[in-house]
Amino acid sequence: MRFPPLLRPRWLGIHLAAIAAVLLCLLFGYWQYQRAQQPDRETVTNPVEDLAAAESIDTLLAPGEYMPQDLANEAVTVTGTYDAEHQLLAPALSPSGQEGYSVVIPLVTGDGTAVVVNRGWVPADAADADGAVPPAPQGEVTVRGWLQLPQDEAAGGATAAVEEGKVARISSALLVNEWPYRLYEGYVTLGEQTPPTEAGAEAQLEQIPPPDPPQEVTWNFRNLSYAAQWWVFGAAAVVFWISLVRRELEERRTAREDGGDGAAPAAEAAQPSAGTAVD
Repeated sequence: MRFPPLLRPRWLGIHLAAIAAVLLCLLFGYWQYQRAQQPDRETVTNPVEDLAAAESIDTLLAPGEYMPQDLANEAVTVTGTYDAEHQLLAPALSPSGQEGYSVVIPLVTGDGTAVVVNRGWVPADAADADGAVPPAPQGEVTVRGWLQLPQDEAAGGATAAVEEGKVARISSALLVNEWPYRLYEGYVTLGEQTPPTEAGAEAQLEQIPPPDPPQEVTWNFRNLSYAAQWWVFGAAAVVFWISLVRRELEERRTAREDGGDGAAPAAEAAQPSAGTAVD
């Protein structure tokens, strides 16, 4: 049984190899395309699990160092001592949209450095009342929370003068002028601390919920270029396969034409002419 030229075993192997190459290129390209979308995971999938796996802030950031945007919402841990004398209030809305203040305080880590900690939220109408803001725990504490970018003017207030004991927004650029410490950029939203605060002492402070997973997509162009390269390789495999098929068909067509041109003279030479006598 004769198979068509492009369905013979040798060509079946070529077809299968071309299909496998294209599929692999498409899969690897899609994989790199997925990796190109940063963050490639939900930053906060489970707040409790995130805090349990919190990294020391020193592994992510150094005092005075610029804080990259991709560090926002990372769960971190910091050990130090609260400086209660420098606690300040920063204008902020509660999770439900009520006006009030965030309670910010330096957590001194040593060597004249401190981390800005947002302890929680207090309503505006109660902020100035005695006991509205409970005292910070004394002694060494370990704080676990979420690292946040410094607030800009849209999130807080203007840089104009504010009342004593308050700051326009939670920004190390402003707080460095209020506190006698070298600060880490950004701040930590308090999730939990060890040892815990005495029962009921923080009842007046509303805890800030953990940040939501980011909704926007930030593209990693290096991985995106890898994806494009894989897809180009896949397109090249298709072009190469087409060129092999076309060359095979062209060679067979040429062979048929050459065979047909030579067969006619041979037949004519073998057949006697009508005017030739036959002995």
